[in-house]
Amino acid sequence: MKKLMWSFVFVLAFFLIPFTATHAASNDQQLMKEIKEIIKNTYVGTIDGNLEKATSISEIMEMLDPYSTYFTKQEFEDYMNSINLSTIGIGVIIEEHEDGIHILQVIEGSGAFEAGIKAGDIIIAVNGESIIGRSTQETSSLLIGNEGTQVKVTIKHNNETTTTKTITRKKFTLPNVQSELLFGHVGYISLASFSEDGAQLVKKALIDLKQRGATSFILDLQNNGGGYVTTAEEMTGLFPSAKIAYLLEEAHASYTIPAVHQDTKFPKNTRILVNRYSASASEMLSASLKDQKAAILYGETTYGKGAMQGFYTLHDGSYLKLTVGKFTGPASQTIHEVGVKPNIQTTSAPIFQAHFDALKEQYPKYRKLSTAKSNATKEKVSVKIPAVLSSQIAKDHVQLVALGANEVSITAKVEGQTLVVTPAKPLVADQEYMLLIHANSKGQKGYYQHIKINQ
Repeated sequence: MKKLMWSFVFVLAFFLIPFTATHAASNDQQLMKEIKEIIKNTYVGTIDGNLEKATSISEIMEMLDPYSTYFTKQEFEDYMNSINLSTIGIGVIIEEHEDGIHILQVIEGSGAFEAGIKAGDIIIAVNGESIIGRSTQETSSLLIGNEGTQVKVTIKHNNETTTTKTITRKKFTLPNVQSELLFGHVGYISLASFSEDGAQLVKKALIDLKQRGATSFILDLQNNGGGYVTTAEEMTGLFPSAKIAYLLEEAHASYTIPAVHQDTKFPKNTRILVNRYSASASEMLSASLKDQKAAILYGETTYGKGAMQGFYTLHDGSYLKLTVGKFTGPASQTIHEVGVKPNIQTTSAPIFQAHFDALKEQYPKYRKLSTAKSNATKEKVSVKIPAVLSSQIAKDHVQLVALGANEVSITAKVEGQTLVVTPAKPLVADQEYMLLIHANSKGQKGYYQHIKINQ
């Protein structure tokens, strides 16, 4: 399974519903006074300097933690758009490619969609400037711009022909949730941002996958930088036995925040994927589920942002984003600058181990073959098998599963005490697999093996 790369840079974020400041005036001195008063009353953290002697907003912000920021009205709108995965551009999801920039998906209704751009096309130039060898970030900076403006994009098609199209930039929203039914009736859902509607989108995907036959689930929060607190509270409610969303410590009080009740639930054995870029709301949800044993965390220790920000509307329409609290999971373990340690730490993509464990759970009586007796290349997988098993294996009882995806087409045969599995297409070097040898009759036992390709 390939995680899509968004065609814009997501801003690390975490915030509450905006507060409205009570003071109002039309001059800069009043604005400074306003900001200082809010900081004195609600800021949680160290103030590095003399707040009262500060003579500019930038000087004040330099005294606070890196998550406290001042926004103009336009900057605030741009920031909100980043949380909800909205931006202005041609409307494509891209990845790097040796021939240029590969288009993975075209957003319906976008300028690229209307210009006839297709998934699989490769961008080779923007406004006549070659982007071969450029990163997705560099290319994105050329594709985004003001709404209604135009950009010339040169495309190479699958038939090797090229065309140049003039595309009008529009505001569009990237898909926040992706879902897929993996081999073994395992439902996979990824959440890119804790947007306002994030929990509703996940719930919809959960219901859809259940209707398609999913019996266990993997929720992917890798690279999710956070978002709305209320979405984290709603997400926690999707898990059985998770009654508490988080513990909050503000400047003058502490609270236990309950999860929002949901009528649809993930199963208890749901697996959560996290990495070092899972932050804020991702960490809030992960800590809550881990502490309450409501799910199993896979991956690596998360980013470590256990500080919560609130937005204050100032009298001139600008905004102050301010750290107003520190949060933890129900077990009160520190998250800020520490992160959340997963139950199962992985050295490769956590989807591989999570899917493997989900499948192994479905075959509780199957035995593991010895990993020391297997050899796997892109062209062939050879596995030593017990002598008693060599006469019992039927070729249609052997399956090879690409972990994080689906079954691989193979042929299988037994040569002495070796099971030889030949894939119809070469296996992928950075992919992991699971070999399943099913029982030939009721009295026999099945076997499994975790396969990694020899480099």
